[in-house]
Amino acid sequence: MTKIPLAIIIPVYNEGLNIGTVLSAIDKNVSTPHRIYLVYDFDEDDTLPAAQQFVDQGHPVTFMKNPQRGVVSAIKTGLKTAAGECLLVTMADMSDDYADVDKMYRLIEGGADIVCGSRYVRGGRQVGGPFIKKNLSRAAGLSLKIIAGLPTHDSTNSYKLYRRKVIETFEIESDGGFEIGLELVVKAHIAGFRIAEIPTVWHDRAKGQSRFKIIKWSPKYLKWYLYAMKNALFTRGNSK
Repeated sequence: MTKIPLAIIIPVYNEGLNIGTVLSAIDKNVSTPHRIYLVYDFDEDDTLPAAQQFVDQGHPVTFMKNPQRGVVSAIKTGLKTAAGECLLVTMADMSDDYADVDKMYRLIEGGADIVCGSRYVRGGRQVGGPFIKKNLSRAAGLSLKIIAGLPTHDSTNSYKLYRRKVIETFEIESDGGFEIGLELVVKAHIAGFRIAEIPTVWHDRAKGQSRFKIIKWSPKYLKWYLYAMKNALFTRGNSK
C-alpha cells in the first residue's frame, strides 16, 4: 500500500517547558513520514519560541493558529486543516507514548479507519492522574464496549489516529474539550467504520498545568456516552 502522509496534531497552550521533549520523542520514535502541526491560541504562547528552534533545525513542524481559543477548537482546526491522509491527535505534555505511532499507522495500512490508543487493554496502563478521572474513564470505556459494542476498551482517550475520510464524513459537534475523541469514535462505529485499538501507556504530566476540566466537561462526555447507549438499545429493539 502506498504510504499515507501522517499529520500529527498537537494543541498547545504555554507548553514551552514540554514541547522540546515532545518533539524530540516524536523524532526519535516515529519513522512513518509525518508533519507536526502545533495549534496555538495566541501569539505570545511560550510554546512557539521553544518549538522554533526545532523548525530552524529542519524538523517537520508547522505552526497553525487557532481561529478561536480553546482546546476543542484547536483539535477541530488541526483535523480540518492539516495536510495528511492520516491524522493523529496527541497532547504536548508527554502523556502519550510515541513508540506506538508506527504500530497505529500499520493498522491503518491494514484497513482500520480509526486506531485507538487503549490504556485499559492487556499491555496498556495509566500512570498517575486523578483517581476519579481514571476510574470514570475506565468504567465508561468498559460499559461502552460491553453494552454499546464499541470495539475499544478506551473510547475516551484522545490519543487516536484517524483516516481522513472519517473526519470528512461527520460534522464535529463537540464544544467542550477532549470529548471530541469520544464523539468521533461513537459516530464512526455507528456508521460502520472499522475501529482498532492497541495497548498504550499513558503518563500524567510532569511539567506545566493540565487543561483537563473534569467537572466542566463531564456533561459533554455524558452526551456522547448516552448517544452510544441509546443507539445500541434502539438497534437491538429493531432487530427483534
